[in-house]
Amino acid sequence: MNAPVSPRDTLRTALAALLDGLPPKQAAQAVERLIGHYRGATPTDAPILRDRADVAAYAAYRMPATFEAMRAALAQFARAVPDLTPGSHTDIGGGTGAATWAVAATWPGGRGVTVLDWAEPALALGRELATANPALRQASWRRERVGRALTLDDTDLVTVSYVLNELTAADRAALVDAAAAAAGSVVIVEAGTPAGYARVIEARDRLIAAGFRIAAPCPHSARCPIVPGADWCHFSARVSRSSLHRQVKGGSLPYEDEKFSYVAATRLPAAPAPSRVVRRPQIRKGQVLLDLCEPDEQLRRTTVTKRHGDLYRAARDTEWGDPWPPHAQEP
Repeated sequence: MNAPVSPRDTLRTALAALLDGLPPKQAAQAVERLIGHYRGATPTDAPILRDRADVAAYAAYRMPATFEAMRAALAQFARAVPDLTPGSHTDIGGGTGAATWAVAATWPGGRGVTVLDWAEPALALGRELATANPALRQASWRRERVGRALTLDDTDLVTVSYVLNELTAADRAALVDAAAAAAGSVVIVEAGTPAGYARVIEARDRLIAAGFRIAAPCPHSARCPIVPGADWCHFSARVSRSSLHRQVKGGSLPYEDEKFSYVAATRLPAAPAPSRVVRRPQIRKGQVLLDLCEPDEQLRRTTVTKRHGDLYRAARDTEWGDPWPPHAQEP
């Protein structure tokens, strides 16, 4: 009996079919231009993805990374809120829908899905890709200006991935406030840079002010212990590269690591991690060094040695972004 195909593999196959026939040089040129736009200041009323060629090239470049970052954030969120199975999902600024694929991979089964974006070519391509995923075939893809004019229907879950960087401060605040007013839970992912982290913290503060509790990554809903400008909180997700992806990016490795910052907040009962591993663990002879964000609003390093027995073995398997101790959230 054949094993079921994962949403990750289905997405990769759908992207490969979509891009069949697109010359790699053309794709690479489109990606370079688009990266330049995304790194700059783009007005919210000027869609970056102009046509199908733009969208196809950028989908090959960004969808796998966005999927993996959002999937990693959602996995930690689901761990903290084990009773949640969203019956409805709205993806704001969702473009080609990578976050909807990540939600479907986290909570299998059907639900009402709405993707909002200002770029019609992105929505059209996202709709086309979604035909490969039974959970997304009935999704609604709507052209909507993301910003102060945004209005949302009530929904169980709102996702916002790599969108806040495109908005003015006023539009960022309006988006987060609209999400908080409409949703039971909100998950926001941004680039794992100091600027991306600052946008996430800004959104985190607004969600807490709106009555949400933080489910992940923080072990508390109090002040972030990181001193602004001195450091930033971010995590990493491994992304497998397809052959076309390697051609478009000009790389040779079969993978890359996507750095991202995120916040997952909810109005539901939540059991955040007792502590969170916020740096890559350092494995040394007979010991593991773990940098932890603690529930008392402090950052601390703990050393786990062989004399800790099972805990030491668990520490050797613990990854950046995991809760600590490793089994504290398991039912």
